[in-house]
Amino acid sequence: MSLAQITEKIESDARDEAQKILGRAAEQEALIKSGAEAEARALEEASRARFDRERPEIFKRREIVARLDVSKMHLESQRRLINDVFAEGLERLKSLGRDEYESFFERLLKEAVVSGDEVMDLSRDEKFINREWLDKFNSANNTRIKISEERQDFSGGFVLNDGRIGINCSWEMLIQASQEKLETEVVHRLFPA
Repeated sequence: MSLAQITEKIESDARDEAQKILGRAAEQEALIKSGAEAEARALEEASRARFDRERPEIFKRREIVARLDVSKMHLESQRRLINDVFAEGLERLKSLGRDEYESFFERLLKEAVVSGDEVMDLSRDEKFINREWLDKFNSANNTRIKISEERQDFSGGFVLNDGRIGINCSWEMLIQASQEKLETEVVHRLFPA
């Protein structure tokens, strides 16, 4: 046998062996592919069956979440409305006419006075209460209240200071205190049953 024949024989045997290996690989590929397809179908069917079982629960949860969202939005709108009521009260205090304002201020100051020697902080925007008004109040009530030179950042009313103790009668504080006391009643009036 010549070298060419030996080479031809080796190449022929190698081609035959390669064909056998490729044939076995194709068979394994087909087996793996059919197994994978069967497994994929089984997973798809299991997922579909699970979804069908869980579908009512999923929709039920979505409905519950939607109802909670609606309730939350409803409560937020009610909260805004309640806050608007008290904000309107603050606006009414700010817009009182001179006589009503001074009368209300006087009643409030009489209730707040403890020693009669306090210093009163007023708002930067105070338009009716001044030294002249306070002199009349002091004469009528036998007090010696003074107005502080510094003005404060609140919309009306006063803060009465006696040493380290201060009584806050600003409009904002009065509205806040009223809101704490009256909020339940306001809720019942705005949203009956």
